[in-house]
Formats: sequence, C-alpha cells, structure tokens
Amino acid sequence: MGKPVRMADIAEKLGISVVSVSKALAGKPGVSEEMRAKVVALARQMGYEGVRGADSTATGNVAVLVSDRFFSESTFYSSLYRALLLASGDERLTCMMEIVTPQAERDRTLPDLIAARKVDGVIFMGNLDEGYLNMVADAGLPTLLLDFHMAGNWNCVVGDNTDGGYTLTRHLLDLGRRELGFVGSIRATSSIMDRYLGYQRALRIAGVAPREEWLLEDRDENGEFIPLSLPDPLPQGFVCSCDEVAYNLVEALQKRGVRVPEDVAVCGYDDFRFATLSSPQLTTYRVDVELMGRTALGWLGQKLRGEQVPPMSCAIPGQLVVRGSSGAGSPD
Repeated sequence: MGKPVRMADIAEKLGISVVSVSKALAGKPGVSEEMRAKVVALARQMGYEGVRGADSTATGNVAVLVSDRFFSESTFYSSLYRALLLASGDERLTCMMEIVTPQAERDRTLPDLIAARKVDGVIFMGNLDEGYLNMVADAGLPTLLLDFHMAGNWNCVVGDNTDGGYTLTRHLLDLGRRELGFVGSIRATSSIMDRYLGYQRALRIAGVAPREEWLLEDRDENGEFIPLSLPDPLPQGFVCSCDEVAYNLVEALQKRGVRVPEDVAVCGYDDFRFATLSSPQLTTYRVDVELMGRTALGWLGQKLRGEQVPPMSCAIPGQLVVRGSSGAGSPD
C-alpha cells in the first residue's frame, strides 16, 4: 500500500500553498473558483481521502492548539483544556488537542487537524507566535485566543490578569508591606505582562514607585523555568506570575534562611496544585477556568452554527484566596 496523499502533495503539484489547498477543499473564501476546481479535481485524481469533505457538512470538531513550551500535565493549561472538554457537551462539539512544537511554530507548519480538514474551528492556547497564528487563521476557520491576547482583530477570552495583579498587590499593601517585588518574565506572555501592569497600578495608586531590581525573571526565551536570582536587599513581599513560581520562590527564600511570611510575604497566581503543596500554603488569585472554557466554546459554538455574534473580547474575573504565605499583619 502506498503512502497516503497529503495536502502538501497537492500543493506542490499546483505550485500553491497548503493553506490554499485547505481553503479550496473546504469551500472557504480566499481562492478563485478556477483554482478551487483544479484542487478538487487533482485531489480526486491523486486519491486524496479528504476530498469527500469538500462539500460535506460540518464535523462538529474544534482544534485546540497549544504551544508545547507551555503545556504539561501539571500546568494551568491542563486544567483549562479540561474545562473546554466539560463545556463541549453543552455545545455539541468535540475538542481535539494538537500540541504545536517549536519547530512547527518556526516553520509555519499547518496543524494536521486543519490540514486534514477534521475541524470546523480553532482555539489557540499558550501565546503562540503571531506569524504562526496568522498562517493558521488563513485557512479560513473561525478562531479564538484563550488565555492570551494579541493586537489586531483577534477574538479572545482571558482571565482578568490586570485585576488579579492589582488585587494581590493591594492585599500586601493593606497588610502594611510597601516594599514589593514582582516575579515573572513580563515579555514571555501577555498574561504575565497584564499581571505586572496590575501590580504597577496598585503600587502607583499607593504612591509607591516600583523598583527594577525587584523585578525577577522566572523563565528563559523558550518558556522554561529558570533558577530565581534573589536580590539583596529583599523586599517585604513578592507577587508571582503563577503558583509554581511562587512555590519555587518560597523554597529559595527558605534555603537562604528567610522566613515566609514573617520576613517576606509571597503571593502566587491561578490557585492550582502548587498553591496547596507549598509550605506555607499560598495566597493566590483563583482563575475561573470553568467559566473561561464555557465562554470560549459558547461563542465558538454560536459562530459555527451560523448565528450572528459580535467579535469576542472578554476578561473573566477571578478571586483572591488568602492563605498563610502572605501573613496576617504588618511585617516586623
């Protein structure tokens, strides 16, 4: 048995892009009717299995594309994907995840789920490269960014990260701690940047100037966590980009002999596994992943049913969860 025919094989013979082949077979705008006819005819001639779907009904499937550098079973995105799965039944949709490798992102490789036309819509998770996003969007399917946003006409559902950063910082200020740092690589994701902006807003309103030496990097350019470099002197408290980073910070401080929260208070973000594994347990900002999942799939479901829906740009509020790591009073 020979190798199955791929969209790339059809594209190569016609001298066009894989995206154009995908659009032609799916009946999407962006290619001329003459080219569409050529693509369909060649696909049938070559025995491409997906050609039957060129005039078929919707699949009911949604591709969830997540960057490999942001996904593992212990991360926030595992919980977010679970929320999508739980919400998919109400919308009569099926979510199908595909992890995007750094190589695929760099090479602008069309995801298999889209190349094979197995899905009707796309949800992106994990702050993917803008060029890659544009390449996938060119396939003509409805798209939505989940847990991050980009400049331009992108539909998105995010947690209210600015409010979260503000709320955590305000909490520490209310406890009398005015010397506060932030742990997070603010250029790594839009979510971390927005949390940092919330932190800055709370400090500025309180008349406190943020100090650059108390802004700590937590990951490298590939999104991998790096050892934290503690400043000297230390501030009275830190707001962290996520619970795992806060957990690592508590360990680093304790190894130096610093008491948490007596000497330095620590706040996490997300309220997932590391929040309760930490000793002391972490004060954090709980993200409502279930509502994020329902909101994202609700909008996409309406879009796929052909209903008239406005562009989506929604920030889902979370809530402060107070535990031992932030302390109950003013620092010594």
